[in-house]
Amino acid sequence: MTTTLETVVRLFASPQSWIEGEAVRQLYATARFAGMRSAFGFPDLHPGKGSPVGAAFVTDERIYPHLIGGDIGCGMALFATDLVRRDAKPERWSKLRFDLEHPWEGSAAGYLADCGLASGDFDAALGTIGGGNHFAELLAVEEVHSSRDLKQLGLGRQQLVTLVHSGSRGLGESVLRAHAAEHRGDGVEPSSSAAEIYLQGHDLAVRWARINRELIAQRFLTALGAEADRLWDGCHNGISRRDHNGEPLWIHRKGAVEVDGQMVVIPGSRGSLSYLVKPEGDGENHGWSLAHGAGRKWARSQARQRMRERFRPAELEQTRLGGRVICEERDLLYEEAPAAYKDIDAVIKDLVTAGLVSVVATFRPLLTYKTRKVRR
Repeated sequence: MTTTLETVVRLFASPQSWIEGEAVRQLYATARFAGMRSAFGFPDLHPGKGSPVGAAFVTDERIYPHLIGGDIGCGMALFATDLVRRDAKPERWSKLRFDLEHPWEGSAAGYLADCGLASGDFDAALGTIGGGNHFAELLAVEEVHSSRDLKQLGLGRQQLVTLVHSGSRGLGESVLRAHAAEHRGDGVEPSSSAAEIYLQGHDLAVRWARINRELIAQRFLTALGAEADRLWDGCHNGISRRDHNGEPLWIHRKGAVEVDGQMVVIPGSRGSLSYLVKPEGDGENHGWSLAHGAGRKWARSQARQRMRERFRPAELEQTRLGGRVICEERDLLYEEAPAAYKDIDAVIKDLVTAGLVSVVATFRPLLTYKTRKVRR
């Protein structure tokens, strides 16, 4: 669906896809912001705090930090492992501690320095997942649609992979708060000192988040006696500049993964397949962005209530695909239940039908790590 206001608004979802009316209203309301060139909603679109999640917004004369929120740099990263499918022991592995809630025992300052970043106030959070929908997951290749593309990525059919979803922890929130303390939510000019200060902090948070995902993968796989080799990393909460036809554009992504020519992972819930896809077509037509996942179907409060009525916690620790789930926080186990999310197959179908992607492969989750109870 394409609508022209003062900006172009496109919603890449079929009539069969369920999207809340409030999310669509937020998409159109945001499209009316000053300096907005185009707004794109993807099949995972759902309501956010004022503006929707699962969307990308392109501006020319203003940037809007509040559209991104505090989780600056949040994204996904895919890692090849030296494990193969016959090695998979999800039941046994689910008993391991992992300890991803606790600070890393190594030198965070040294790790950051090796990556070109200075030590800071959030060093203790480096290598930790966080809460909400963040996770570390071990997956197996389920079905291959393009052997050539899979080989080009550097992945074999029998290799297990790790997918990490996390962000900049408290760092991004501190960047937003510092900006919000001085400026309202009506945006700032890209050439202003306010924009320069915000973008410096923003870019630091994006880099920090990428390093965080890599360290999470290392910690997760070390517990399994394996090693990680990063194949892809994609940010889905952030602002990036793109020079297009001689003019600078600012792409605001809130729950929309950046498309930069690489293959992209679009995960489902822990109880469904995840997809490796190849971007297709002209990126300008979809804001150089794609859906970042299945998207929530139920609010967290709804999920808690509905899932408590239907399931005991132990019943949600194994998925219909046979995967094991490590989540010792009961409310979070209910909130992140597969039923709380939209159908990832329908999301991908809409993207394929719109000509935005082709499917390279699917992955089956074997072990999903959310959180252990924190040891005092």
